Amino acid sequence: MKIVQRWLLVLLAALALSGCGYNDFQRLDEASKSAWSEVLNQYQRRADLVPNIVATVKGEANFEQETLTKVIEARAKATSIQVTPETLNNPEAFNKFQQAQGELSSALSRLMVVAEQYPNLKANQAFRDLRVTLEGTENRITVARNRYIQTVQEYNVLARSFPTNITAKIFSYDPKANFSVQNEAQISTPPTVDFGAPKK
Repeated sequence: MKIVQRWLLVLLAALALSGCGYNDFQRLDEASKSAWSEVLNQYQRRADLVPNIVATVKGEANFEQETLTKVIEARAKATSIQVTPETLNNPEAFNKFQQAQGELSSALSRLMVVAEQYPNLKANQAFRDLRVTLEGTENRITVARNRYIQTVQEYNVLARSFPTNITAKIFSYDPKANFSVQNEAQISTPPTVDFGAPKK
């Protein structure tokens, strides 16, 4: 009789845990870690491209040194940040990482704009190949970030919804940090349109 009672208790505990979202937390926690790893892989891929891009651009006479310096500094900053699994649960560390990656994106964008002014560089096959690879990597970063955002959104909704929020509190499943728009204030401001005085 005691064996039957034990099995009934185990069965009830299993049903209670599955009904309270415990298994969903496990699944989404692992999915978010996997998605985060892919984000890091794509950022690393981009960081690995930067030295080749810089070396190619340096070969162009009179190229803007300030632009190159900013790319080199942004890459150094982005790769110096130590990312650990705890980064996902630390909004301050996550924002610091996100900001550094945003600065590298901005510096690379500026570099590509400036490169347009150098016909020899635009005609350089190695530079064109690197540019295509960089564009592909930026697309992969976007896809990886979107996957991570969706996974974390599911996890955070589970952590904040009743009754699974009770499970979240009991097992310390805190909401995870997510990517945000870096220039939110800037993009929410309507643009100023001025067509000037009409020509006579």
